[in-house]
Amino acid sequence: MIGQIVQGFFEILYILNILFSILIIFYERKNPSSTLTWILVLVFIPYFGFILYLVLGFEGRKYLVFFDKSKKDEELYNQFLKLNTKSNESMSENQIMRLTMRNILNIPGRENLNDLVYLNYISGDGVLTTNNRVKIYFDGTKKFTQLIKDIDEAQDYIHIEYYIVRNDSLGQMIVNALENAALRGVEVKMIIDGMGCQFTPKKLFKPFINAGGKLGIFLPPLFVRINYRDHRKICIIDGKKGYIGGFNIGDEYLGKVKRFGKWKDTHIRIVGDAVSQLELRFIMDWNFCSKEPLTLEKKYFKPVWNLENGAKMQIISSGPDTKWANIQYSYFKMICEAEKSIFIETPYFVPDQSIFEALRIQSLSGIDVRIIIPANPDHFFVYGASLSYLGQLLKAGVKCYQYKEGFIHSKLLMVDGVMSSVGTANMDIRSFELNFEINAIIYDKKITEEFEKDFMDSLQYCTEITHEWYNNRGIIIKIKESISRLLSPLI
Repeated sequence: MIGQIVQGFFEILYILNILFSILIIFYERKNPSSTLTWILVLVFIPYFGFILYLVLGFEGRKYLVFFDKSKKDEELYNQFLKLNTKSNESMSENQIMRLTMRNILNIPGRENLNDLVYLNYISGDGVLTTNNRVKIYFDGTKKFTQLIKDIDEAQDYIHIEYYIVRNDSLGQMIVNALENAALRGVEVKMIIDGMGCQFTPKKLFKPFINAGGKLGIFLPPLFVRINYRDHRKICIIDGKKGYIGGFNIGDEYLGKVKRFGKWKDTHIRIVGDAVSQLELRFIMDWNFCSKEPLTLEKKYFKPVWNLENGAKMQIISSGPDTKWANIQYSYFKMICEAEKSIFIETPYFVPDQSIFEALRIQSLSGIDVRIIIPANPDHFFVYGASLSYLGQLLKAGVKCYQYKEGFIHSKLLMVDGVMSSVGTANMDIRSFELNFEINAIIYDKKITEEFEKDFMDSLQYCTEITHEWYNNRGIIIKIKESISRLLSPLI
């Protein structure tokens, strides 16, 4: 009797495997490499493959849920363009540029970069603003010290959105600062990701909620699921100050967790009209995860009148709710426009085929291409896949490095010393296709040179991945790489 029950159980699992295979092929219509990989998983793990698929691959009501979100976001964006602020006078210029393709960047000898501005505007709604002051933070302690100072000085509102908020000393400091702001009468709203904060006790947020603050949880997981996560890390204060970058809220981002050691990351503080685009992004996300939607009131979009000749910048977002893979397209276009150098810092290097080939072609064309990844990975399979891709790029002359002083978490792309991208999107398929991300594309020589200087300084703490090192890696590492590379469309 027991034997028959067990046999029946496995027969049901086998049938589920077949059904999910049919679902993948005929319903979800994933890209061919991802589809083939899932079929292999279901075939070679016939009884538990469908569980992995539920966790990692099943899209469910994605198109219905995010189609509705995308339509509402589009309506908000159109309202945003009509707001009567100085930043939107720049928007009118961008609308004219859409028709005339005039030289809006005005970088001598680099007229081709206007095509990138156009791409980011048309596909990603990235309005070009030209009066931004930017402060760069590579150190978590300095970044969060300034953030808490700005929170303490807030007068009207604080809108903050983070993928991870830990229940540790830093998390408690941030929540305490938000609580104090709410007690002063400041409007405080916070978005956290349902998966990124799944182990963070909700009691952490009670003090600022009891003080009048509001908490929104982005896609709280009904079961273990890692897709469609809100990976953004932004903060907007009074419509005048904005933060965007790679730091989450937790002690490890201050270098206090022994497992990772020194934490190397990049965040920027913006004062200028680009802040209004961060605010628009927050409102879109807040309205998706809260039953108390925000409207585009003018108090959230305050003009900054006293800044002239600042950094030119576009804020672009991407995710399952966007029509195009905006950040992926922007990365690809920036790489293709390079004439001298391409420098990349990323914790995960699992590019799609287009970016992989673009990097290989640019290196073969004589462009100086350099990539830094961590030597101390936090994800086993991603690290193996990264080494596999880098090993192939070595053959094309790309210089690859492993940062060994701690963990590198920066999401940086620098091109020719004249433009750069910083934000939340890693150089991997998950950031391109599955997560909700946001990046700042900066057209400024001084800022890009500051990024590049830090990049070059970091090389002294790196081990170069040479042909000799790569060819002499052990058989176990080679097997791990092969498995990771095969699974790369899923990780």
